[in-house]
Amino acid sequence: MSIFSKIAAGEIPSYKCAENDEFYAYLDINPMVKGHTLCIPRREVDYIFDMDDDEIARFQVFAKKVALAVKKVCPCVKVGEAVLGLEVPHAHIHLIPMQSEKDMLFNKEKLKLEQSEFQQIADAIYAEFKKL
Repeated sequence: MSIFSKIAAGEIPSYKCAENDEFYAYLDINPMVKGHTLCIPRREVDYIFDMDDDEIARFQVFAKKVALAVKKVCPCVKVGEAVLGLEVPHAHIHLIPMQSEKDMLFNKEKLKLEQSEFQQIADAIYAEFKKL
């Protein structure tokens, strides 16, 4: 079982931002900017392009709703989407609030946030997600 599967199952704590029966979203604990969120399928699948067409379409629609919620909570020009997938063998989408394209540079220094700040951001995103 991947670390992301354990997070989605509640075996490892996370800052939950959104969920449904198929997908789960939570704050990245090493964020590039405030509101950096990961969306994952609950089903363990290593590579996003191994998902069948219907599943990947539902995954993108879920990520879109999460991105809309993130944008409400973390004012930004746009929410960027990145799919890398080399560091964890579980498909995932990074949603990153952007003021500029530099916010999408994965090699830059990560933010350090307090647990209370993570929780406040996650709760606010989840509240906005529920409205959609």
